[in-house]
Amino acid sequence: MMSTRTTLKSGQTVFDPRGTVTAAALTLAPRVETLQGTRLGVLDNSKWNASKLLRRTVALLESETAPSAINRYTKNSFSRVAPADLLDRMATENDVVITAIGD
Repeated sequence: MMSTRTTLKSGQTVFDPRGTVTAAALTLAPRVETLQGTRLGVLDNSKWNASKLLRRTVALLESETAPSAINRYTKNSFSRVAPADLLDRMATENDVVITAIGD
């Protein structure tokens, strides 16, 4: 990400700290109509409140939608990207994966 620079008539240079992001458009995965009978992956990012939110959400999903399996995964650190091998494993072992952010 790079910041954008603008030169004013007065000669001053102003930097926009938001920067710009260039990314290729991706096609979203098709949405499932129901979680009933699906293999549900749950990715815990190791933040306490996110974990708490996921526990309550999974409890509701278990009682209301009956997934066929619930597979749990944990990232080592909330501040790091999940390793590629973990992402591949989750994609192979699940039909749907949920995660949460909470602080």
